[in-house]
Amino acid sequence: MRILLVEDDAELGSGVCASLKREHYAVDWVTDGPSASTALSTGQYDLVILDLGLPKMSGLQVLRQLRSRGEAQKAVPVLITTAMDSVTDRVEGLDAGADDYLVKPFALDELHARVRALIRRRNAATSNLLAHGRLTFDIASRQASSDGTPLELSVREAGILEVLLLRAGRAVTKEQLMEGLCAWDSDISLNAIEVYVHRLRKKLEPAGIQVRTFRGLGYCIDKPVGNGTDKPINGHDEAPRAAARTQ
Repeated sequence: MRILLVEDDAELGSGVCASLKREHYAVDWVTDGPSASTALSTGQYDLVILDLGLPKMSGLQVLRQLRSRGEAQKAVPVLITTAMDSVTDRVEGLDAGADDYLVKPFALDELHARVRALIRRRNAATSNLLAHGRLTFDIASRQASSDGTPLELSVREAGILEVLLLRAGRAVTKEQLMEGLCAWDSDISLNAIEVYVHRLRKKLEPAGIQVRTFRGLGYCIDKPVGNGTDKPINGHDEAPRAAARTQ
């Protein structure tokens, strides 16, 4: 999952950025409004953590600009972090399109919990534990298990699995996986994504989970149906079209 952190306080921004990276998020950090606007217009993010008191362009201006763009930009969750804690300030931020509000100073554990909640909400998940047949994946610990037995996944493999499970039933392209896993300072190629998916597929096979490849569309884990077992989405011919409609 890729996060844009917009914070002009160097000490706070550095601490928040480091803590999110320890939680295995890909984080891009900018320190002013115009840089945030540029990043949001050129990159794809799963969440934005936005300070309101920014130089050159306020956080509210960045937020309103983001919400005025296309449907994909309107759907990006935004968590406001600010020292302005009056009711009027909170109402103004929420009315401008923010999804949540966190007043400074805040505990990093609470920030992490709110980040997980917003990502769950965006992907219609109801808890940190994603269940798919015999497989479970804990978003908080990033631990996958099959029938209660932990699976040994690398950080990249766990990240790909999380994205595919949260978007089960929809095809996810290699480019989307790369965007979701990598910050600006990361070095990863599309070929590397193929390698990670190949390794993940082999580790999931004993659990009865298939990572399917649709030429020209990407990768997909079918939605669990019925009693939670996996079933193809209307067969091999219909699955790519069903996945494409949900992009």
